[in-house]
Amino acid sequence: MLAVVAAMFAALLLSSPAAHATTATPSDSASAGAADDPTDGAEFADRISGVVRNEGVPVEGVRITASGNGYEGETETGANGSWSIGVPEQGAFEVELDESTLPEGVALAEGQENPRTVTFAGTSNITTLFLLGEGIVLQQDSFISTLTERAVAGLSFGLLLALSAVGLSLIFGTTGLTNFAHGEMVTLGAVLAFGFAAMGLSAWIALPLAVLGGAVFGYLQDGVLWKPLRRRGTGLVPMMIVSIGLAVAVRYTVLFFFGGAMQQLPGSQSPTLELGPISIPRNTLISLFVSLAVILVVALLLLRTRIGKATRAVSDNPALAAASGIDVDRVIRLVWITGGALAAMGGILWAYYRPGVSFNMGQQILLLIFAGVTLGGLGTVFGALIGSVIVGLFVEISTIWLEADLKYVGALVIMILVLLVRPQGILGRRERIG
Repeated sequence: MLAVVAAMFAALLLSSPAAHATTATPSDSASAGAADDPTDGAEFADRISGVVRNEGVPVEGVRITASGNGYEGETETGANGSWSIGVPEQGAFEVELDESTLPEGVALAEGQENPRTVTFAGTSNITTLFLLGEGIVLQQDSFISTLTERAVAGLSFGLLLALSAVGLSLIFGTTGLTNFAHGEMVTLGAVLAFGFAAMGLSAWIALPLAVLGGAVFGYLQDGVLWKPLRRRGTGLVPMMIVSIGLAVAVRYTVLFFFGGAMQQLPGSQSPTLELGPISIPRNTLISLFVSLAVILVVALLLLRTRIGKATRAVSDNPALAAASGIDVDRVIRLVWITGGALAAMGGILWAYYRPGVSFNMGQQILLLIFAGVTLGGLGTVFGALIGSVIVGLFVEISTIWLEADLKYVGALVIMILVLLVRPQGILGRRERIG
């Protein structure tokens, strides 16, 4: 079922002109940018762009430069006044308009910052405008439209967090294990998708195969590692330490074979859709609907099917479930398979949301996944969903007031404050300890 949804996701992505996985490394691009002849970085996915007009008329031949992180790019405005410079990696860049290349009698509008610093914040495209002429007033988006855009982006981000958080919550509920290797399961989904695409497979095939690969990884984890440890009666704390070791081992194995560069999945560059007053990248909107559809499928399976009821029984009381005739080991194995598939799909959507695939992307998002699970209530699937959506909304909406680099900090602070008031989480149950 999850593979079918992934195939539908691939179909939506392929409705735009085809794109290919890129393999440019930051080191190569930085050395190229440091050369005496800067380029416009056409090979890079992350871009800084804009339009130069004077009294509504495009201005051609104006030189724009962008520099930062050891890279320098340069371009000139085209006949329609537009310009675009690709950069090898996200970060802060200084953008400057060469005023000596402006037509005679044309100058920057009063108060225009030149050069100016632009910073990527969860998007692959940044637009910055240099206004020309006198009496120009920059029209800014209203607070309501900005808030609405951030809320939609936050809902999309929260739902893709929920995909991974639901799998982590299922694993914790049925085994009691706090799995620190779950972030690497997220990474694996995106890395497999990139690998299959780099082999020449279309997104129709690459994305479902990556989800299946995540399910296989979950199956092998339980069969080779966790089931033998459970049979030996290994405590939860030693198993948690084993999961930390597994996370480090998988992370640096991926680094060895995949490399440290940020790579792009097919269709990672999507147009921005104008939905009334809201502007949102198409991939973000697709991610929202795909995540919601998959979560609804998982919820129906848990509530309406025999295996779903068995899973909830094992999560509630494994000993009583076993006494009732439920094969606990089989249920746990299915939970690991489902958790692996959900984490892989979450990794793919995370790669499109950022956008980009890196060896440590799962590590970067792991704390937010834990925040969603803990905030909603440990071991409760619907709590993981609610907690993840709250975290996603807060992360994106907080960027209205906070610097982009602080948005994840704010989400974790909110989690701590809520747990001080309600330690069991939003949907968790009070339990006696000792």
